[in-house]
Amino acid sequence: MDFTWTPEQRQIRESVLKLCSRFDDHYWLSHDESGEFPEDFCRALADAGFVGIAVPEQYGGSGLGTTEAAIVLQAISESGAANSGVSAIGIGLFGLKPLLVYGSEEQKQAWLPRIVRREDIACFGVTEPNTGHDTTHLKTRALRQGDHYLVRGEKIWISTAQIANKIMFIARTTPIEETARPMDGLSLFYTDLDRRYVDVRKINKMGRACVDSNELFFDDLPVPVAHRVGEEGKGFKYLLQGLNAERILIAAGLVGLGRAALKRATDYAKERVVFGRPIGMNQSIQHPLAINWAQLEAANLIAFQAASKFDRGEECGAEANAAKYLAAEAAFSTCTNAVMTLGGMGYAKEYHVERYLREVLIHRIAPISPQLILCYIAERVLGLPKSY
Repeated sequence: MDFTWTPEQRQIRESVLKLCSRFDDHYWLSHDESGEFPEDFCRALADAGFVGIAVPEQYGGSGLGTTEAAIVLQAISESGAANSGVSAIGIGLFGLKPLLVYGSEEQKQAWLPRIVRREDIACFGVTEPNTGHDTTHLKTRALRQGDHYLVRGEKIWISTAQIANKIMFIARTTPIEETARPMDGLSLFYTDLDRRYVDVRKINKMGRACVDSNELFFDDLPVPVAHRVGEEGKGFKYLLQGLNAERILIAAGLVGLGRAALKRATDYAKERVVFGRPIGMNQSIQHPLAINWAQLEAANLIAFQAASKFDRGEECGAEANAAKYLAAEAAFSTCTNAVMTLGGMGYAKEYHVERYLREVLIHRIAPISPQLILCYIAERVLGLPKSY
């Protein structure tokens, strides 16, 4: 199978890197220190058409695929924007995939062009404080009241909710005890993030300071029935539609982050002279970095294999999950080795690798932990019995 990029795909990468060069290391360091959201960066990407790269042309996008979206996010991350750049813009590239597949024509015509143009900014609400990855047992309820629902409950670790005016979220519309399976009775919604009914509380965290994470408290948020995506009770199935794309795009971004760290480490190893010789002459420096290069390239191959299968409409769950696992572990190892290669200077903010290490941890944990990915592969690929 040939994974050589087309001239158009190479041009996409070059164009994104050129755009990102306007947002240099100082830009991301200052935003990491201030916590200011990088809206001008997001606006530049939207104006250049990259937010809608995988959205059909009739809804204002470029009509390309997940492969091209992965190229965009990887270039963003590799430019030095790292996870901050990926997370700032990523929801527009993969979070609304269920709307593309299951939304009505009227919904897509009304909502998608505004997202592509960044007239609307959406966040994505799935995770809850007491359920974690056990989505089928989430507690947020949406109670039907005539032509609208009233939503009550909590969501946590919701990125960009401080600046979003829209939210896609999943809630239980039928009590779990009244369903045949836990996955039934969940519905998906896309609606206004109305702060009269939703308390948005920012979470102070270790890394990615300029892209907020939040806990949301819904207090009878009214949601029109017309803002439900697809049929009532089938939201979990709809949600799954976007998970493989999410894993693929996050994997591509993690490879980009690892490459950014690897470049800083190798450049430093060539220039730093100790005992009369560059430290890069020492195999204790060379070998870990060489291993990281091999790990990143292997993760990159399976990420784009998964993207290729996704775009062809083929089953790619194993590849998408493996890509996220391998890319996260490779990027984490590379960022760690980058800090160690720079030694004391690796701990200094001005050299950026400490920021990379803090940011890589986010997607090593989320949106699915490495342990659950291994469980998925063990059960779905190897046929081993379910362990939980």
